[in-house]
Amino acid sequence: MNPFLFRLFRYNEIRVHELNYLFWECTTRCNLHCRHCGSDCTTVSGNPDMPLEDFLRALETVPVRERVPGFTVVLTGGEPLLRPDIDNVVRSIRERGVGVGMVSNGYFYDEKKHERMIEAGLGALTISLDGLEESHDWMRGRSGSYTRALKGIELAAHSRLAFDVVTCVNQRNFHELPRIWEVLQGVGVPQWRLFTIIPIGRAASDQEMHLSNEQFLGLMEFIKERRAVPSPMKTTFSCEGYLGPYEEVVRDTPYFCHAGVNIASVLIDGRINACPNIDRDAFTEGSIYKDSLWEVWNSGFKRYRNRNWAKVGSCRGCPVWKNCLGNGMHNWHGSCEAVLNCHYGKIRDASAPEKP
Repeated sequence: MNPFLFRLFRYNEIRVHELNYLFWECTTRCNLHCRHCGSDCTTVSGNPDMPLEDFLRALETVPVRERVPGFTVVLTGGEPLLRPDIDNVVRSIRERGVGVGMVSNGYFYDEKKHERMIEAGLGALTISLDGLEESHDWMRGRSGSYTRALKGIELAAHSRLAFDVVTCVNQRNFHELPRIWEVLQGVGVPQWRLFTIIPIGRAASDQEMHLSNEQFLGLMEFIKERRAVPSPMKTTFSCEGYLGPYEEVVRDTPYFCHAGVNIASVLIDGRINACPNIDRDAFTEGSIYKDSLWEVWNSGFKRYRNRNWAKVGSCRGCPVWKNCLGNGMHNWHGSCEAVLNCHYGKIRDASAPEKP
């Protein structure tokens, strides 16, 4: 797409800011102990599961006429399948004319759970697979998690669900990517989405979780090559950052951080944010226990829709600022004095010729 035309499109999207996706952090309990967890979830959480009724009251502040086609609530956590009322959660949201998706580690997604989710009205599902067996189990902190996740992937891949698999690329699984591609294509996965980690949560000081600049460039080349191969499975990079020469090469559309523009979230304690991985202290917009979700959506989120505050550090005077706008919002934490990750910079530095 012509960059100028895309910037016009982005400007209009920001101006209109239709709410398309609403994440609900419905639990912070989790059966695994993942090395990259940004929420630092545990089996016994310090926050109780949010009552379904509380979330539904927040959802119902969004007028029916404003629920654009495809408006979807995405259940996340923690592990949503740990909620004993998960069937009723899905069913109750669907009864309000809203689509329901879920992000899961797949450990509990067996035949019985699959049938119940389909019956309740689940429309979309994402399951994580973070390497071959040894690498995945290392990443997830539990033996057997690879086998359980792969079984869930096989079930979902052959159903009516809008389904994809997501992989966090790290030092352990980087060289396994070709084999992972073969495994996922072999079981009929329609889309494989890859992403890299930012230094937050448990991954902040874990060097095995972070790719070198050269590896990141290698990841771009891997995705580029796989997208050039005729395959029923689409391989794509996530929307996490601006990629310069790899824009529309490793994904279908140019980079656009939709957080706070088309995406909001209700966090476990009722706080209103955009994507759940965004700094919830620096960028929270309100609380469903004090505010109307719909009113906050329309009157708040100003820092998401005007990113001029991010012209600091390496972003100040950057030649690609007008295309990047300071990278994804999840790359800004704490004092916001500098972006945590610059994907464009990684590619630029890895591509630069060596000095004699």
